[in-house]
Amino acid sequence: MNMTVRDTGLTESKKKMVSGTYLRNAWYVAAWTDDLKDGQLLPRTFMHEPVVLYRKPDGSVAALEDRCPHRFAPLSMGKVIRDDVVQCPYHGLEFNSTGACVHNPHGTKNIPPRARVRSYPTIEKHKAIWIWMGDKPADPFKVPDFSVLDNVPEMHATKRDSITIKANYELIVDNLLDLSHTSYLHEGILGNADTVESDIMVDQEGEDIVVSRYATNVIAPGMFAQFWPSDPGRVDKFTRMRWMPPSTLSLLTGTCAIGAVPESGTGYHAIHMLTPETEKTTHYFFTAIRFNVKTPDDKLNAQLQEKIADMRRFAFQEQDAPVIEAQQRIIDNAVTPVDPVILAIDVGPVRYKRILQKLIEAEQPR
Repeated sequence: MNMTVRDTGLTESKKKMVSGTYLRNAWYVAAWTDDLKDGQLLPRTFMHEPVVLYRKPDGSVAALEDRCPHRFAPLSMGKVIRDDVVQCPYHGLEFNSTGACVHNPHGTKNIPPRARVRSYPTIEKHKAIWIWMGDKPADPFKVPDFSVLDNVPEMHATKRDSITIKANYELIVDNLLDLSHTSYLHEGILGNADTVESDIMVDQEGEDIVVSRYATNVIAPGMFAQFWPSDPGRVDKFTRMRWMPPSTLSLLTGTCAIGAVPESGTGYHAIHMLTPETEKTTHYFFTAIRFNVKTPDDKLNAQLQEKIADMRRFAFQEQDAPVIEAQQRIIDNAVTPVDPVILAIDVGPVRYKRILQKLIEAEQPR
């Protein structure tokens, strides 16, 4: 095999693991609503593009390319000076929320035609600020359905949190759709030895992929055991993860009496919203909402609220992230093709990648 063929095979195998391409005409989470205060300029990078977010006088969110067209200084280092206008920190050029330069303080004050920056559509929904990175008109009806976050009793919702993982977002989706890893990587918190043997089902609903995992007659893992006012003994554990293109996921998980329908038990809706920062870094937004709460004591519920937030952050930041980031490094440094062995537990990740790739290819120029 000659060097060119071998290198091509290596590159193609890596692309199958992490494509390096994005579905751009879609909504991505830019920040939680509470992350952006009045008068604040919030810099973020999405799909390698620098963006600055800020609130206009009416409270709505503007998003601009975070790069002044004059000397390329970040607008996020400047300030909001009036109405919806941002002033560049370097030479004082001013830009409104459409991206147009509205004031040049120098010389004749002429504004060159190219003195403008890109403006991105945004929408606030389900406690989050969403951004549209594509070139097609933004469709507000395509925001993923996270209405479970709306109108929730404060005590039943955990902290709206986020971390950055140094890996491609597809590796994180793989992790979330692989429900079997909880029995090992999150043993004692989200899974245990009893939950290794579980029935796995994969369904496609439109463009969504739903992976379900049921373990019967098991000891409730640590986090779930706390949700019952008294020791439930052995239970059925259910986990149902929904992937919605391109990179948001909703999980229903909990425990119920043996043989009962899952909805009769208790647990939480877990929200996972991934936004690519670069090919090798991802903004990871997450929170959880308890359902069918069986603990009536407010003091206990406040403690559980904090525990759930802390445990989930620990699981993602200290358990998931190191493994996923190590996967990214191994793929980057591989000198022979990365052709993974496929197991029965991989049906969800395989199915979603096929759908995602078709959607990405469909928006490419022909």
